Amino acid sequence: MKNSKLISSILINTFLISGLTGCKNIPMTKSNTNQNTANAEAASNGSSITTASEKVIPSVVGITTTSINENNQTVQGVGSGMIIDNAGYILTNNHVANANSRDITVSLYDGRNLSGTPVWSNEALDLSIIKIAGKNFSSVKLGDSSKVKIGETAIAIGNPLGLNFQRTVTSGIISAVNRTLEVSEGSFMEDLFQTDASINPGNSGGPLININGEVIGVNSAKITSAEGIGFSIPINIIKPVLKSVKATGKFTTPVLGVIAFDKSMSGYLNINFQNGIYIYNVNSGSGAYAAGLRKGDIILAMNGNIVNTVNDLREVIYNLGVGNTVRIKAMTSSGERNFDVKINAMQ
Repeated sequence: MKNSKLISSILINTFLISGLTGCKNIPMTKSNTNQNTANAEAASNGSSITTASEKVIPSVVGITTTSINENNQTVQGVGSGMIIDNAGYILTNNHVANANSRDITVSLYDGRNLSGTPVWSNEALDLSIIKIAGKNFSSVKLGDSSKVKIGETAIAIGNPLGLNFQRTVTSGIISAVNRTLEVSEGSFMEDLFQTDASINPGNSGGPLININGEVIGVNSAKITSAEGIGFSIPINIIKPVLKSVKATGKFTTPVLGVIAFDKSMSGYLNINFQNGIYIYNVNSGSGAYAAGLRKGDIILAMNGNIVNTVNDLREVIYNLGVGNTVRIKAMTSSGERNFDVKINAMQ
């Protein structure tokens, strides 16, 4: 699956909370009490956003790259990223920095500019890890994106409109989860968080955090025809990648050999299913094909764990790794069956 070059970004919102001063003997009517409560809650929320942002801002970086496009032209790009380990590993979007990028420069919070080296990237996920030399960098804390709920506070940090507005903070809520976004004809990004935190060009790769200052997503895309509709990639998918990179210096991306969609795509596919993941295609020669899985089968569970999103599937195989076998329960034309599928490496 190919992703279009999406640029996500963040604009700063200023919240002004003002109270009445110099007023005495105001009757405490029900209306007054409700307003005072609302003001207190707003002040508390603003304070929490400040505290959460302060935890993360020192770990947010600017990324400048040079690459060669399909017309053999040199193109310069600017985006955002976050330090995810104090040894200097940085998470960003694949379209910001990847193995084809030249002259990757990372701008740190302390003013230093360091050279970055690509370590791992995945175009379908639009994620990439690069490395800078050094140690004891200030790193973010990764949260648990599986626990994110609609309506909870979402805070975005990044570098909108280039590096002139570095580490801009905006806030909003999680508007929806498990969104599927068509990024080009027939090409989709799946299982995204939707947020109304302001997103604009230049913030690709910046963190989306919760009220505790934990990273729950990577800002990646915006619908340009609407306001307040931005998208972020859930953070859990990167955890097994980082674990492998720290241990071995690399991560070999595992695959089952299927193209699959969850129920959010049922209308697009004109197929009715409520649970699991629908297999749209199986690559011949893959572990899935050898095990007997076919187009039209619906994956219900993997190693005993229920799966309802494509990211559920990815997390299972990313944690198992290439060369291992996963037990898949699937609904087939002949009923539920179990398949033992060998996990292969992405070619």
